[in-house]
Amino acid sequence: MKKIIYRNPNDAENFSLARFTKSLNKYAKISEKEAKESLKEFDQYETMHVSCLVEAGIKLIEKHADEKTAAEYFNAHAEYFDEGKFERLRRITGYLVGTLDRWNDAKKAEEKARVKHSVNSAIDDAERLAALETQAMAQNIAYAR
Repeated sequence: MKKIIYRNPNDAENFSLARFTKSLNKYAKISEKEAKESLKEFDQYETMHVSCLVEAGIKLIEKHADEKTAAEYFNAHAEYFDEGKFERLRRITGYLVGTLDRWNDAKKAEEKARVKHSVNSAIDDAERLAALETQAMAQNIAYAR
């Protein structure tokens, strides 16, 4: 059974397609089958945040009604989009983090020393190699050409 999270992950409750469809039908005539189809992209997840439902609902309402009605639906559920508290997550040395405040000195040093890779780089290979060697020597790390 899929769970839906409204605020706190510990407060997750069972998702009800009938309830979702009923909330959409206050704004536009949408069948349960179509509502279920709009949620296909979330089938791989056991839990989902209510904002996913709201986004799917907006798309359906725009399709069956108009943009103004979809905006009304969004405004009725805007509390789940706490824009001021959205935090950027980055993957750093194998961890998903927002800030490094709680990291110890060793982990902060590891993050500072990491090499950022890019597919399209404006630096040619000789410059990149020199930069890697300099970085390795600064940290007393052996670097083989």
